[in-house]
Amino acid sequence: MGITAPFGRMLRTLRQGRRLTIEELAEASGISGRAIGDMERGRSRRPHRSTVTALAQGLGLDEAAHAGLLAAARAARPGARAAESVRASAHTLPRGVRDFVGRQAELTELRALVREAADGRAGAPPVAVVSGPPGSGKTSLAVRLAEEPSAPCPDGAFLVDMRGLDERPPSAEQAVAGLLGTWGVGVAELARLTAEERLGRYHEVATGLRAVLVLDNAGSEAQVRPLLPRAGRLLVVVTSRRTLAGLEGVRRVALGTLSPRESAALLRAVVGAGRVDAEPGAAGRVAGLCGHLPLALRVAANWAATRTNWSLERLAGRLADEDRRLDALSAGDLKVNSAFALSCSRLAPEAARMFRLLSLLPGGDFGAAAAAVLADVPPAEAEDLLEELLEAGLLMTSRQDRYRLHDLLRLYAAARRHSEDGEEGSLAPRSRLRHWLLDTAVLAGRWHEPDYGRPPEDPGRLVALDDREQAARWIRAEGDTWLAAFREAAALGEHTRVVEVAEAMHWFSDHWVSWGHWVEVYERAAAAGAALRDATLEATHRNYLTWAYWACARRHDEAVEAATSALRLARTGGDTLQQAWAYAYLGWLRDAVDDLPLAADHYLRAARLFTAADDVNGYLQVSCGMIRVLRGVGRAQAAVETCRGILDALADPRHQDRIPPNVREFTALSALYAVSFVHLDEERWEDAVDALRSIRGQFDARGWHKQAGKVHLHLAHALARRGERAEAAAEYRAVLALDARVPADVRNDARAGLAALSAGRPAPLTRFAQ
Repeated sequence: MGITAPFGRMLRTLRQGRRLTIEELAEASGISGRAIGDMERGRSRRPHRSTVTALAQGLGLDEAAHAGLLAAARAARPGARAAESVRASAHTLPRGVRDFVGRQAELTELRALVREAADGRAGAPPVAVVSGPPGSGKTSLAVRLAEEPSAPCPDGAFLVDMRGLDERPPSAEQAVAGLLGTWGVGVAELARLTAEERLGRYHEVATGLRAVLVLDNAGSEAQVRPLLPRAGRLLVVVTSRRTLAGLEGVRRVALGTLSPRESAALLRAVVGAGRVDAEPGAAGRVAGLCGHLPLALRVAANWAATRTNWSLERLAGRLADEDRRLDALSAGDLKVNSAFALSCSRLAPEAARMFRLLSLLPGGDFGAAAAAVLADVPPAEAEDLLEELLEAGLLMTSRQDRYRLHDLLRLYAAARRHSEDGEEGSLAPRSRLRHWLLDTAVLAGRWHEPDYGRPPEDPGRLVALDDREQAARWIRAEGDTWLAAFREAAALGEHTRVVEVAEAMHWFSDHWVSWGHWVEVYERAAAAGAALRDATLEATHRNYLTWAYWACARRHDEAVEAATSALRLARTGGDTLQQAWAYAYLGWLRDAVDDLPLAADHYLRAARLFTAADDVNGYLQVSCGMIRVLRGVGRAQAAVETCRGILDALADPRHQDRIPPNVREFTALSALYAVSFVHLDEERWEDAVDALRSIRGQFDARGWHKQAGKVHLHLAHALARRGERAEAAAEYRAVLALDARVPADVRNDARAGLAALSAGRPAPLTRFAQ
């Protein structure tokens, strides 16, 4: 993306005002003449702080003029702002390397696989495993392949960072849930599916895609094996430092170091062909000192590209003589720290400090706000420092305005931090980051809690939390970082802090069931409650843990044990509300295994306790579950009365401000859907039509296609029996319009209904399955 016109015009005006040619400014600043010309014409990428500083020095600007030029450059950045947001998909590709060179043989092989996948003639589409040492360019190669316009992938390209070197890398289940969300499967549908069902849904969706999926930085075969497609036209490219020899039927592409010719080509692309061709011997020595490793070469080349007055011979000399105290950092047997050290040695002190501090962030990507907190600088200054590191090749871009630190560079940054700052020097930044992350997590999570909502105004807040969606985006985008801070707080014995964060996330967790870490969050919170010797607090979080065990992990026995423990603790603490929730969860768990009589008993106990505790939201939730259970044990009238009680509670003016709008809407929808089956069972067609007409279209709008199909189908059946044939036919056709989004048996029933109407009779009915 080109820089905006005001910066280019300002730069040209300043240069001409000092009667300098582009070549003279290049000589004075160390910035290439071509780069200056591109900036003035608005053809280059956004300018970075170090570039602007070099230009200001070359122009001889005073402090005020320098600040004005820097402000214009900052305004030119499309991502520059104090408050970050994350709108891009979590699995969009990072920005590819602009000057990618070499790897032609490997690209040719991978392009053939893209064509093979697009052809779709084979049973299972091909899978490529790209392996090689760290820094060899595996991710760059995969992204280059996915970005090629010639690749026949109309449905796009996606990347999942498997983070195989992490202590707790993401599981295949977590990757599946994230990809399904990216591919349009709604949160509500994900919440209803078991892990096995999500995997099946993943393969169902993947079969219909013509796309490239990059599973980057895989740590083991088990991490990626479930994700390999069984049919369709989705090409999967796995990158890993390991060969993943246990994967069968895959095409293996091994990356070594670059050849001398490819190394020279990379130097030409970054430094400039003229300088490299003028010193071929020195260029060869630079490549050799970098081990012909793409990452090290690019770091050294980026450093040289911004210093046009340096010869490559001088660069080679500096690489050869660089401090060897960190030789332990290697890629296999390749020592690459010299290139990193050289780039770090020329960073401004603030940028070098930022680089070291970034090693305190967990793996994955991060935003400028977290970096600002670490370095204790304003967000705009943090962004400038990050852009300087990006320009030096010490940082990579990620989705939208986020950044990533390569694993090797993270190790190098950590080593520099230990060496230069010591552990004592890391304590304050680490603590500052932990407190900020957990404070923000609490504010963002509470947006979804009825008693809190919008946080108080704070002009100094580093991230925008102006609505629920912004809060949700922050929680998801920074999931790795705030979870790491949460773990650190637990390890440090900050028990009150742990339960505060977990409590704040309670309402939001329903919107991100697929995350994969809620069991850990609530296990730690329950342990913190026990450590605080607070029976009610522990009961609360054991109830939450019950939900996590069953809703997120389908661990039924552990869920029952957690709920039973919560009930015992709540009785000990004399807490009526937590007793109600424990019974509600026990009813839910009995319902899940079709023990309906016991489920009904637990639900009724819960409803009475919620009423005693004056908790209308809990009462509504448990009552919705109760309708289906009462129907199952043959208590139709009790089920209808329960629905009537729900609707009365929703209409009661005393509860107007106590029930959140989303809870109000969903409760009415759930209750009327559940009671419609009771009316259908009893052949009360008019009551069934009234209930179903009142919710028609609401499931469709939420993406709950199976339920939407059943609403249309059952409404059609009821209308047909009332003699309203035209409207019944329209509802049957509405089912068929949903096509493959509803189960085949529902579509077949709709076709049978239409056929029966044509024959002048209503469709035959079986028991209505909810």
